[in-house]
Amino acid sequence: MFAGHLPRRAAVTAALALSSLLIVTGCSGGSSSGGAGTPSRTGGGGAPAEGSAEVVRTVAGKLDSPWGVAPLPDGDLLVGSRNTGRITRVAAKDGRQTPLGTVPGVAAAGEGGLLGLALSPGYASDHLLYAYFTTDSDNRVARLLVDEKRPEGQRLGAPDTVLRGIPKGQIHNGGRIAFGPDGMLYAGTGEAGQRDPAQDKGSLGGKILRMTPDGRPAPGNPFPDSLVYSYGHRNVQGLAWDADKRLWASEFGQDTWDELNLIEPGRNYGWPVAEGKAHRAGLTDPVEQWRPADASPSGLAYVAGSLWMAGLRGERLWRIPLRGAEPAAAPKAFLKGNYGRLRTVVPTGDGGLWLTTSNTDGRGRPSADDDRLLRLKVT
Repeated sequence: MFAGHLPRRAAVTAALALSSLLIVTGCSGGSSSGGAGTPSRTGGGGAPAEGSAEVVRTVAGKLDSPWGVAPLPDGDLLVGSRNTGRITRVAAKDGRQTPLGTVPGVAAAGEGGLLGLALSPGYASDHLLYAYFTTDSDNRVARLLVDEKRPEGQRLGAPDTVLRGIPKGQIHNGGRIAFGPDGMLYAGTGEAGQRDPAQDKGSLGGKILRMTPDGRPAPGNPFPDSLVYSYGHRNVQGLAWDADKRLWASEFGQDTWDELNLIEPGRNYGWPVAEGKAHRAGLTDPVEQWRPADASPSGLAYVAGSLWMAGLRGERLWRIPLRGAEPAAAPKAFLKGNYGRLRTVVPTGDGGLWLTTSNTDGRGRPSADDDRLLRLKVT
């Protein structure tokens, strides 16, 4: 499913110039439904059909397999290394990297390791960081106390596991976690390459889970005494809420369609019964879909009236402008091939985006500066 890395511009100035172009990419084997080649949808009440994304600067370089990114209240960021389990504080102003420590028990292999990070909603007072990671036996979610007063490299407390037993595999470990507007913790999981867990509501694999900060089933979940919020997923690595608090998720397909889904509680999103838009009773179709060569999506963020989706194999950043719960126009691609594989995209808090590359993950072709944390201006 993974293609070779496209050549990238060495000079940042050249990359900046190219990133301002709107690159509409066609899909091999036909155009995707709602993707490139689809007539634009227009209308008021949402994001403008035209927009832009440009890299303002490279904040930090030479990061090792960055995956999870958690913006701190003071504007700096915590960045996790999938392969080493280390968490580093990166200064937004000058890119200075300060090691916090290493999460014990991380077993990095294949697509597993230290994956998503999320700050507690009360981080300013409780200093709790949540981490999703792979161990020798499973994927799990734990919280760790961050103590900035301790020496560098020793600032992480021992993990307090709030959820264990998420299926693990060489592939499809999911890994994105985020606190929603309701204060609950959401986790996107994968089916660990086994397919069947996605349709089994008794399994934590191939799901979006919704839990309290202590890891218990959240009040109002669709199935009694269950963490399961939605099911029928293959590998969810992107979660984002729009201005009206609707939950969206990006998901890897197999050979045919990658997906952007509008998530509603209790819905079945099809895998492995269907991939992409199937129009089958009982299954919820994606809002948009892409050929895997153009996407293979990981991170997802909502900024400036649009969803922004980072592509690994596609090596591009997709913009999906919204008008309510519908796309306002066809998706547009930016940064195609300029920075290689793109993993995580996070709002900056002032209308921009943080974006990480993923070229040192064993599937990319890293340059001397990789991996990088980029600062983007978007409209």
